[in-house]
This record gives sequence, structure tokens and C-alpha cells, in this order.
Amino acid sequence: QVQLVESGGGLVQAGGSLRLSCTASGDTFSSYTMGWFRQAPGKERESVASISLLRRYADSVKDRFTISKDNPKKQVYLQMNNLKPEDTAVYYCAADVDGSLWPREADYDYWGQGTQVTVSS
Repeated sequence: QVQLVESGGGLVQAGGSLRLSCTASGDTFSSYTMGWFRQAPGKERESVASISLLRRYADSVKDRFTISKDNPKKQVYLQMNNLKPEDTAVYYCAADVDGSLWPREADYDYWGQGTQVTVSS
């Protein structure tokens, strides 16, 4: 069983920055593919970024968001810059314990409880 706990969400003005953190349990964190997802009100959950041996980003966040992973700390981060009102959502951290290079949403085995990000215009 892997537990994921997100932190770092909050309210920020458009153009501002936030850094989300996700702390994981589990003994083999270094082998996990980690992902960030988000879900806005009335919308489906969507992938934002993932990190394995590769980093992948949704087109809507490329050049603004950066995903990184600290294996000794068992943490994954999402640095979000130049935030826009359309980035407002609940952000979820997820773990794929098989370490897929190109994970689909269904490949993720564990999910955090989510953290709210609100961007005001």
C-alpha cells in the first residue's frame, strides 16, 4: 500500500506561482512513475504531467509547469509558473508502481486526496 499526501495548494493571482508537493510512502519510490492530474468543476480529470525516465506535460501547461522528483525524500513536485484562471482545479498526485514510461490514467495505482489550486483573474 502506498499513501500519497499533497500539499502546497492555495489562492494565487494570475501570473503568480505555486509549488505543489506530494510525499509518498513505499519502499521502492525511486522506481515509481509519478503523475499530477487535475480536475476542474464540471470537467473530467486530466493529466498534467508525469515523470519516470521521461517527463511529459499536457500541452496546456508546457513551458509553465515543471515536474520533478526527489527519490531520497520520496517526494514529487509540480512547480507552476505564470498561472492562469483556467488552471483552477483540484490537483492530485498519483503513483504508478510499475514505472511505466508512457502511463495512461488507468496505469496509476494510488492517488492522493487532492489539493485545491485557485487562480484569480
